[in-house]
Amino acid sequence: MLPELLQRFTQMQVKEVQDREAIEPNHIYVIPPNKDVSILKGRLVLLDPTAPRGVRMPIDFFFRHLADDQQERTIGVILSGSGTDGMLGVKAIKEKLGMVMVQDPLSAGFSGMPQSALSTGPVDYDAPAEKLPKKLVAYVKRVGKVPLEPPSLKREPLALEKILVILRVRTGHDFSLYKRNMLYRRIERRMEIHQIDSINDYLLNLQKNEQEVTALFKELLIGVTNFFRDREAWDALKQAVLSPLLGNKEDGSTIRIWAPGCSTGEEAYSIAIILKECLDTLSQRSDITIQIFGTDIDSDAIDVARQGVYPANIALDVSADRLSRFFIRDDDKYRIKKRSET
Repeated sequence: MLPELLQRFTQMQVKEVQDREAIEPNHIYVIPPNKDVSILKGRLVLLDPTAPRGVRMPIDFFFRHLADDQQERTIGVILSGSGTDGMLGVKAIKEKLGMVMVQDPLSAGFSGMPQSALSTGPVDYDAPAEKLPKKLVAYVKRVGKVPLEPPSLKREPLALEKILVILRVRTGHDFSLYKRNMLYRRIERRMEIHQIDSINDYLLNLQKNEQEVTALFKELLIGVTNFFRDREAWDALKQAVLSPLLGNKEDGSTIRIWAPGCSTGEEAYSIAIILKECLDTLSQRSDITIQIFGTDIDSDAIDVARQGVYPANIALDVSADRLSRFFIRDDDKYRIKKRSET
């Protein structure tokens, strides 16, 4: 009944998605029952859900595909709702340099989804729902006039160097070895948010605004990760590297593995899961000691990694067998089991 209900409040056409339907302006598309929606080259594609009922995350599913399809043109908006759906999708959108708006949880009838989205860090706008449309329209109008790689930024290397100096002084981290294109795109994104046309004007804003320094720092640190990302690579790592490595070790040996830039810990825990599965096949060498070190310059991400608590959305990336063996379900979250519990 949702299309009929929404149609009462808008002059735009509201309709249920049809498979391979081309998206048109001024339309609202509603997901059909028992379907997941993807997008390919501007056409909506319906898929049968693979996750069991109760663990499906249709918003995360769509946001991820939308970010892959539309790249920096993607805009995601999270409004009132319960649960954590959309949390992983928000991170995927930001990875592709898209824009994310979230309703202020205090103004939401159900604060779960907005609060979960905000907890990811990289959110561009956070305001009551009635204030988001004006910000959205202003953003779209500005972005439509800005080329993907504005030459004005590239002609100001001195301004970029000064921005890097400010970041190093204020945060203690040196971004001078980052790829220049990536730095320019992240800075451009912050300029678009504040509707600033000149990088020199943005530099002045950065010098005066400590909060903007923190925001730019977080923008540069957007760590989009999930469990077993690029599954084929993980399968190859397990079969071609880790299994032979363990098989050649003597009893009492120690293996140390370092996961640099571990973000919120999914990669480090994925390695631990695979190593545990490999050890299970080596009944004669069960006393091998494994140490895994995860590091990251984002202290907030490290705090999440230490806790080892993740949203139910990880069921999109972790098999049911692994969830059962290596995680404990706690309401709408999963907690990594301790070694003694596995």
